[in-house]
Amino acid sequence: MSASFSRLEFLFISAQRAVTQTVCGGCRRWRQLPVWSQRRALSQNNTIININNSNTEKLVRNGDNKKTVICIEGNIASGKTTCLEYFSRTSNIEIVTEPISKWRNVRGHNPLALMYQDPQRWGITLQTYVQLTMLERHLSAASAPVMMLERSIFSAKYIFVENLYRSGQMPEVDYAVLSEWFDWITTNIFLPVDLIVYLQTSPQTCHERLKQRCREEEKVIPLEYLESIHQLYEDWLIRFTSSPVPAPVLVIPSDCDLQKMLHRYEEHRDKILTVSNL
Repeated sequence: MSASFSRLEFLFISAQRAVTQTVCGGCRRWRQLPVWSQRRALSQNNTIININNSNTEKLVRNGDNKKTVICIEGNIASGKTTCLEYFSRTSNIEIVTEPISKWRNVRGHNPLALMYQDPQRWGITLQTYVQLTMLERHLSAASAPVMMLERSIFSAKYIFVENLYRSGQMPEVDYAVLSEWFDWITTNIFLPVDLIVYLQTSPQTCHERLKQRCREEEKVIPLEYLESIHQLYEDWLIRFTSSPVPAPVLVIPSDCDLQKMLHRYEEHRDKILTVSNL
């Protein structure tokens, strides 16, 4: 693989080859790893380093097995920004926010606003780009021992894509294509998560906060949408009845005002930053 290829170009070329390969016994094929240690590594110059002879290795950026990854999950307006701002004061944490500015401007287009206006038409457009940009976030080089992500590639699929599909606003073929891409990514790329912090907030509280912060794209979001997202999060992280959960879950009730929430973050600080204590 030439070093002139970008990391994501390599990943998509690999995916295309994996799809087109036959499944005969003599052909190489991608499959789920039996253990995390079987993988390929991406070096700093985006070339591939083969660290063992297995054909079932995952792709991983150099050093990804050393950093701690914490995902902050929750509904729209559940308090994720406040949580991230609180932990940003800690020197050994790198905060990685959702790339909303990218979703609002793709070469002059705003797929985020288009999706809220007409989800059946623009849902797959936005969610394909969300999946790509969240993958970039997961693979970003770590500048600190702990990386704290706002949401994850997992909630993008298990919550927001799932909601579009279940509500009848995403055609089955679009859902199938997104699912195939997601399955390939999570099967073949090492995306470790050490802890999920779930900010459990009622849809009613989220709706009130939405009205207060007045983001242009969010003005059209009804309470019913927030209720649907809430139920999907509860199924995933509380009841464990829907999709696989990639890490231990710490639940923080988040219907409180700002001062009480800051106090709760302080209470849980050591538990969050020392994942092995869970």
